[in-house]
Amino acid sequence: MAYSVLVVDDEAVIRARLKGYFEKEGYRVVEAADGEQMWYEFNRQHIDLIMLDINLPGVDGLSLTRELRSRSHVGIILVSGRDESIDKIVGLEMGADDYVTKPFELRELLVRVKNLLWRISLVKQAELAVAEELSQPDDVLSFEGYQLELNSRKLRHGDALIKLTKAEFELLVAFALHPQQVLSRERLMQQTSHRNLDVNDRTIDVIIRRLRNKLDTELFVTIHGEGYLFAAKVDD
Repeated sequence: MAYSVLVVDDEAVIRARLKGYFEKEGYRVVEAADGEQMWYEFNRQHIDLIMLDINLPGVDGLSLTRELRSRSHVGIILVSGRDESIDKIVGLEMGADDYVTKPFELRELLVRVKNLLWRISLVKQAELAVAEELSQPDDVLSFEGYQLELNSRKLRHGDALIKLTKAEFELLVAFALHPQQVLSRERLMQQTSHRNLDVNDRTIDVIIRRLRNKLDTELFVTIHGEGYLFAAKVDD
């Protein structure tokens, strides 16, 4: 099934150009000239990715991005005629996944679209894998005095409840399900439901450092050049 792309731009020429190019590449393209039309199209059908112009009549693209992100995980690429870093920073902070400036090369935009859709598919696969693992009847993993409750998403150490962020919990589940195995950073990235372009090896290192601060630091062993190993023996 073809991916569905919603092009939101008040310039009809740009919409027609993008529609023709991406339909030729096998995508299903829907058009909207402003925020009102965008919401109409978005609410009546499945949309995988939105190319959203910042300078729209009425509600601007940045405000629409913030509202979209509060409602949905749809891919968002902001398009702007201004090449100013502050616009890009604000756009990404609002929840956009990528940012391009006019005039843009259609081939470059196509690559960005493909990369973003690929990242979204990885996140969905990871979420399905985690959901499947959490649905198993044996929902408690025990190691070194810790109890990791999969369905309730809690970690206990004796009578103490250790608070974990969503990313910390997901990484700990990945480790506990694969104890005493070397897991690469790339594999660990796929176990989290982050999707921002800024998620990289450094992000995984930061999350593991936080886990070391909350749990026994010796549980997480760095294997230089390969990744990390969870040193505990896990009982389910």
